[in-house]
Amino acid sequence: MNSETKQLIATGKMLPLMEEFYTIQGEGSHTGTAAYFIRIGGCDVGCHWCDVKESWDSKLHPPTKTDLIVSNAKKYANTVVITGGEPLMWSLDYITKQLKNNGLKTHIETSGAYKLSGVWDWICLSPKKNKLPLDEVNNVANELKVIIFNKDDFKFAEKQAALVNSNCQLFLQPEWSNREKMTPLIVDYVMQNPKWKISLQTHKYLNIP
Repeated sequence: MNSETKQLIATGKMLPLMEEFYTIQGEGSHTGTAAYFIRIGGCDVGCHWCDVKESWDSKLHPPTKTDLIVSNAKKYANTVVITGGEPLMWSLDYITKQLKNNGLKTHIETSGAYKLSGVWDWICLSPKKNKLPLDEVNNVANELKVIIFNKDDFKFAEKQAALVNSNCQLFLQPEWSNREKMTPLIVDYVMQNPKWKISLQTHKYLNIP
């Protein structure tokens, strides 16, 4: 990689794009909303149940001009979701500025483990035990989505809920491979603790990306 490309990446004018696609948001507060997803490569959080492990190595995903990504996005929905990988490993100030200049709503899905950059209409925080969120992300998150793989994850969820701001919506989501076992437990837990809501990966049930 030449020095010019490195500089463009450092300023967010190029990003290691893994994929981009128009679909229906399948999880959390905006379930059912049409959205354009931008998946950026690179992640060192290392969740064992991650369903996009191919996103982890940013070197596998070619640096792409951010202006081109924005140009593609504005052809579709008025909501753009930036996800990963862990998108906050990169500077997102430039891309969100350009998206906002084009009248698009900006959403992010992040573990919160890196310094917050970008201007956001919605921040979905999905914390991971391997690398916990920074206070600055907890303080502004609109949505806390905790993945439930086993019973111990309920304790982790409560610890994380105590750290986010009072306006943050709280969701528990069964990990897909363990959903048949954990979903009934989540239903019971939410009925006993109604500050929480249930999130399901509805896009997988609908067989869409």
